[in-house]
Amino acid sequence: MSETPLLCQACFGPVEYFAQLSKGKVIIESYSHYTRQTYRNRYHIMAANGPLSLTVPVEKEKNKKVYDKDVKIAYHTPWQHNHWHSLVSAYNSSPFFQFYADELEPFFTKKHTRLLDFNLDSTRLICELIGINVEINFTEDFFDSPKNDSLDLREHIHPKKAINAELTGTSTIPYKQVFDERHGFQPNLSILDLLFNKGPEASLILDEMNGL
Repeated sequence: MSETPLLCQACFGPVEYFAQLSKGKVIIESYSHYTRQTYRNRYHIMAANGPLSLTVPVEKEKNKKVYDKDVKIAYHTPWQHNHWHSLVSAYNSSPFFQFYADELEPFFTKKHTRLLDFNLDSTRLICELIGINVEINFTEDFFDSPKNDSLDLREHIHPKKAINAELTGTSTIPYKQVFDERHGFQPNLSILDLLFNKGPEASLILDEMNGL
């Protein structure tokens, strides 16, 4: 029996995150303490000048640790407008942006209170668009060492870490990207990059990443 991936929540997570989701069952960590500079509230896209990092601002709690499930989104800046403008500028010429834009744009107009709700709602929609059937469960407490039947990837799927194929069971599969003639193929960008560039074929790329 294969191990169930244990993941942190992710904001329009990277391609390798969705490769784990495509395995059919995952556990999302809810009780770790929120940390900055992770995929929890940032994602990377391909822009005309190269990879671009987009960040969802969160409310800061002074001298207080906050569980992942309780982190709140901040709206003191027009980040939704800015993110959508960046996505349109980057992907308007991609093969499938117009096909999916109407379904995704509400995430840049509706105001979610909790980051976890924003991330889960967007993740479930993208799974639906790609055709990923996944059972998502949640931790009920925090454990440094999870159960033996789970594959702990909480700190391994990270913006500062390359895909570790030996650990995760996934490998990089290149595909056609916008602006790749300028910057070359950029691995492990947000799932939005794969979706806008490959459309219905995104699931085939994820299967290849898993060696299927």
